Amino acid sequence: MSRLPSGCIDLSFTSPPYNIGKEYESVLPLADYLDWCEKWISELHRLSGPEGAFVLNVGYVSVAGRARSIPIPYLLWDRIPFFLQQEIVWNYGAGVAAKKVLSPRNEKLLWYVKDEGKYCFNLDDIRDPNVAYPNQKKNGKLRCNTLGKNPSDVWQIAKVTSGRGRASKERTPHPAQFPTDLCQRVLRGFSNVDALVLDPFLGSGSSADAAVRNSRFAIGFEIRGDYCDVAAERLHAAELQVSSLLI
Repeated sequence: MSRLPSGCIDLSFTSPPYNIGKEYESVLPLADYLDWCEKWISELHRLSGPEGAFVLNVGYVSVAGRARSIPIPYLLWDRIPFFLQQEIVWNYGAGVAAKKVLSPRNEKLLWYVKDEGKYCFNLDDIRDPNVAYPNQKKNGKLRCNTLGKNPSDVWQIAKVTSGRGRASKERTPHPAQFPTDLCQRVLRGFSNVDALVLDPFLGSGSSADAAVRNSRFAIGFEIRGDYCDVAAERLHAAELQVSSLLI
């Protein structure tokens, strides 16, 4: 990121390692992990344009003697230079079953903007067409937007599942893959066509795949060569599909 010019990015969207021992990360002491997060997030702030946004998906971590599961953004709230516009709850059906606590079925998306008074928000592009009474009128006028309703700050989007007989069609070898539907809603809602989108933890390439399919440009970084190969294959397939639609 240090090699990119300041103010060049319209939207940063990423999910960094959660520091919980996944195959692609080395666990750090919590204080060191938070310092590391502050460092790369500050660099994203430098890269963001004047109307730029940053959408962060990050999970939970245990704090000995204090919390079994605390959202990581709560530990970073005063270290992030962006303005926190809204917290989005990503709710999904599949997940870990639990016996002594409620089964976890959500993660957080933190929507940050660089300027609280001027930012991109394309509500019409992400409206939910599932309206209970789409033709309801008041004083002869439709009460509902014909494009649908505001999807609210709770997004019910299926997780990418694995396992015989239940794996998602878009499943790749990456163990923590973004669903394409989630990426597309973020990109359509918080960036414009031809925007430049950055994902500094690209993983399997879901964010870049969604960018190609939605007329955005993408930059991504990934240190694992095998994940880079997966992302390259997905981007090639996306480019072929988009090209076929343009013919």
